Formats: sequence, C-alpha cells, structure tokens
Amino acid sequence: MTLTLSTRRRVGSTDLGLPVFGFGSAHLGEFYSKVDEADSRATLDAAWDGGIRFYDTAPWYGRGLSEHRLGGLLRTKPRDQFALTTKVGRTLFRPKDPKNFDRSPWLGGLNFEVHFDYSYDGIMRSYAQALQRLAIDTVDALVIHDLDAGFLGDKLAGHQRALVATGMKALEELKASGDIRAYGMGINTAEALETVATRVDLDFALVAMPYTLLDQASLHTGMATCLKRGVSVIIGAPFASGILVTGSGGNAKYGYGAASPQVQAKVRGIEAICKAHGVSLPAAALQFPLAHPAVVSIIPGAARPNEVTQNIASLQSPIPAGFWSDLKSQGLIDPEAPTPPAK
Repeated sequence: MTLTLSTRRRVGSTDLGLPVFGFGSAHLGEFYSKVDEADSRATLDAAWDGGIRFYDTAPWYGRGLSEHRLGGLLRTKPRDQFALTTKVGRTLFRPKDPKNFDRSPWLGGLNFEVHFDYSYDGIMRSYAQALQRLAIDTVDALVIHDLDAGFLGDKLAGHQRALVATGMKALEELKASGDIRAYGMGINTAEALETVATRVDLDFALVAMPYTLLDQASLHTGMATCLKRGVSVIIGAPFASGILVTGSGGNAKYGYGAASPQVQAKVRGIEAICKAHGVSLPAAALQFPLAHPAVVSIIPGAARPNEVTQNIASLQSPIPAGFWSDLKSQGLIDPEAPTPPAK
C-alpha cells in the first residue's frame, strides 16, 4: 500500500484515526536555534498547504511558545479538518525574576517557569492552560510528558505514584466525557518504553528515540509489548533528533546532543547504502518506522518552509526493496525489523 498524507491509521481501540504523517512543533519552541515569527508562520503555512493535517505540540516546547504559534495557525482552520495533540505533566507560571530568568535548554522561547505535576489537579490544570495558549477549545489526544528520570531525577517515583493514584483518573474522565478521544505517554528511552509505559493503560506511546533507522534495540522488547497490548506508537523523532536528516558530519545531532563517533560511523554506513541505491537518507529515515505494525504516525519537525516540503517529498520518494535487504545484510538495521514494500 502506498502511503499518502491522507492515509490514516486507528489509534489503539479508540475511534481516533491519525494521518500517518504529521508535524512535530518542538523546533518552533527554539531549541537548536531561534525562529522568527515570519519563518514560524511560513513553516506552518507550508505544512498546511502541503496537506499535513496532524499537529503535535507541548507546553514544554519553548515554554509555551510552540503552542502559541501552532494555535495561531490552527484556530483559523476548520476544526474537523485536522488532528491536534498536546501534552500534560507540566504547568507554566511567571518566574520570580523575569529579567534574569534562564530559559535553557531553549535558546529562545518564553519567560515561563515550569512545575511538574502528574496528579489529577495538575493534569487538569495543564490541559486547561494548553487550550488557552492554543486558543482552540479541544484537542484530540493528550500525552503524559517526560515521566522519566532524565527530567525528574530522584522525584520520579513520587510523580509516578501521583499519576497512578489520581492522574490517570483525569485522563479517563476527559476521554469518557468526549473532551479527548485518546491518551498516551511520551517515551524517550528504550527502558522507559518497556517499563514505565506498561504501568498504566494507554491508547498509544509517543516514542522519541527508541525506534528509528539508527536504533531498533526496542524491537523485541518495548515495541513488541506495545503491539501485544494493542498500544499504538507515534514516532516523535524519526530523524533521531537531527543526524538522519543532516547526515554525518561534525555538527550532527543525535539524542538531542552531539552525535558520538560510533553513531557517526553507523550513519556513514547507511549513507553508503543510500548512495548505492540512489536513496536519500531522510527518505529512508521517514519511511522505515512506518513499516512497523504498531506505528500509526511519524511527526518530523521543521523550522523552515523548505524543510516541510522536503519532508513531504521524502515520504513519497521511491525506495527499492534491495536497499532494505542490503542494510540488513550489512548489520545496519535489525534483520527482523519490518521494512516498507518496494515502490
């Protein structure tokens, strides 16, 4: 089956169908570089004009900036023509000293401090704040965001208990009332995909790094568990945070930091196979995860209009079957990883 921007896949056992290709708006929060308002709007216009109808954002992205920017576009569009997801677990508030406030890790963004709260009240407050920033009165799904040690450290266990004790009730109530149609959890590591995400019932997992063209370590663990439990997967970082679109090189990013020599070497190996078959690296990166039966959508990011149009073209670019078999024979992807049919 040839995938198009209008192809939809159902999320878990819900009635929500998501386009297989969406737009991840983290870059509009100004993580790697600042994005002026004109470029931000032009990028979003390019996404809409190109046919993209699924958009993902979060309060954390630019400390509210991404939601403001995305809502600026979507509030002008017919609500029944797009799917929208945002995240819960953080609330935003005015810092005590705005003039000296450190917005890191965002290079730009807004002057708002964050407070983690995965309790019933915290999730409801996070949801209400997000609607106001978006200026849209409903979202299709909510995502439990960054419930992992990388962000929470020794407070992780306490936040996990809060989610299980009362936070899940908030999501269940919102879904039962029709406010949302599904809920999931954002996952940053293979370990979290296998452990944290299985502690509560979810409709989907939004997986940032554990399953990409570069890393299939979770194929037989977390991804297999999701498939067995009927939990759909959205791939949030199909470019592995950068290197699978920029290619190997001194400034390449992987896992939201500088790519290691080992990762660089593996990408060079993939690039050699790409060259032999006339396949672009971004096309392979975008099309690969969609072959997994648990995956319903991929949401690559963009900060410039041309990046959006390139991503759309990469989704539709032909890739011969021999390309995938060569990657497997040379040990560059897992030999049991599902791969797309030849176009």
